[in-house]
Amino acid sequence: MTKKQTNTVAIVTMCFIFAMISFVTNMAAPFGNIWKGQYSWAGMMGNMMNFAAYLFMGIPAGKMLLKVGYKKTTLIALATGFIGIVIQWLSSRAFLGNSAIYVYLLGAFVCGFCVCMLNTVVNPMLNMLGGGGNKGNQLIQTGGTLNSLVGTLTPFLTGALIGTVTKKTTMADVAPLLFIAMAVFAIAFVIISCVQIPEPAAERKDTVYEHSAWSFRHLVLGIIAIFFYVGIEIGIPAQLNFFLSDSTSKGAGILVNGALIGGAFAACYWLLMMIGRFLSTLLSGKVSTRVQLASVSLVAILFLLIAIFLPKSKGMNAPKFIYNPYNKTVGVLVNNGMDKAAAEDYLVNPSDEAIAPYLADLAETFNTEPTVEAINAKLAESQKTPVIPLSVIFLILCGLCTSIMWGGIFNLSVEGLGKYTEQASGLFMTMVVGGGIMPLLQDVIAKNAGYLNSYWLVIAMLAYIFFYAVAGSKNINKDIPV
Repeated sequence: MTKKQTNTVAIVTMCFIFAMISFVTNMAAPFGNIWKGQYSWAGMMGNMMNFAAYLFMGIPAGKMLLKVGYKKTTLIALATGFIGIVIQWLSSRAFLGNSAIYVYLLGAFVCGFCVCMLNTVVNPMLNMLGGGGNKGNQLIQTGGTLNSLVGTLTPFLTGALIGTVTKKTTMADVAPLLFIAMAVFAIAFVIISCVQIPEPAAERKDTVYEHSAWSFRHLVLGIIAIFFYVGIEIGIPAQLNFFLSDSTSKGAGILVNGALIGGAFAACYWLLMMIGRFLSTLLSGKVSTRVQLASVSLVAILFLLIAIFLPKSKGMNAPKFIYNPYNKTVGVLVNNGMDKAAAEDYLVNPSDEAIAPYLADLAETFNTEPTVEAINAKLAESQKTPVIPLSVIFLILCGLCTSIMWGGIFNLSVEGLGKYTEQASGLFMTMVVGGGIMPLLQDVIAKNAGYLNSYWLVIAMLAYIFFYAVAGSKNINKDIPV
């Protein structure tokens, strides 16, 4: 009974940590919208630094599990994450000037160390508590459901705080989110200090390791698969966000509040990931991980092909629950000093006299000339319902497919590894650096060939994951004692 209670507490704790991983990771891409407005090269660099940390921390994190255990590794990770968020907040301070971007990137890099350690802890622990196999995958998908829930909220909140990206937009606009992150890390540190977590590695401290995790072919191919998968998971919503935020002819052409709309649609992608992981939680006891992974890979390729070939002229009005033009325009006027009743009256009966006292502030908000004609034109545009390309819908639907890939690939990669699991987890996390490298490469393609054409890279990566599910995930090294 005591062991069962301990396992329940450990499962709840690991699921909470899974959610925190998404909270930290999913801030990087929308924050890139802020820096992209000031430095054209910086759009995906925060995300890149976040994932680059995995390359340096993956193997050490695996060794930490063996040396200090799961609980201490988690506490070290949380302390590191708190420091990383503080550094990112410092980048919002005006006194840093042009150095602010480098301070932000340092903070993103430190946060990368944190999430790498947390991932190294969470995945093998949930897989072990579930007993491996389909049941182990079921627990990982349960944690992944919470991960996606938080992933849904993060870009939405960030987009709401930013609104329309202008040259005046800075990290100070998203400071409330950073303060929330600091509080979450501090509270999590206290809670986890008080709970009991199983320490399977400690029970095997005198074990002899005749081979290494590298000896297993299905793990090596799984490490490549996870390199591609994280690039897919991050790249799809990141370029979707950039596409909708770009008001030029290269992007979706949304002239007002593109960042808000982009953040909202990116949040829908993460929402579908949450739904997909929840459904996989229900299915994983009955449908094998291999079948699930192969099926969603093919469906995702189909969705992306439709998105690429659909003409951008084929569009639909943005749903009111994502963007209400009237309410948003009233909000803009109120935020610039106008009384709410006066703002509502102005939209019904526009007059130059009513808008004149607010020209300077509105010009800064809309990044335009402080003239009545220019402001009235922007306010008129703001009241129109934006037209969203239909391609966006199919990009969002990919969230249902990518939802189960992380847990599925990890589950298949560590199947049958036994005493080599901790080492394998460290190696596995090292290649999560793909979440930084591949979206950066996709961003380069997007700048040269267009946002939608950049998804050909994602299709190629999905094809490899299909191969892994069908053939590469089979354990052909069963003769190795584990």
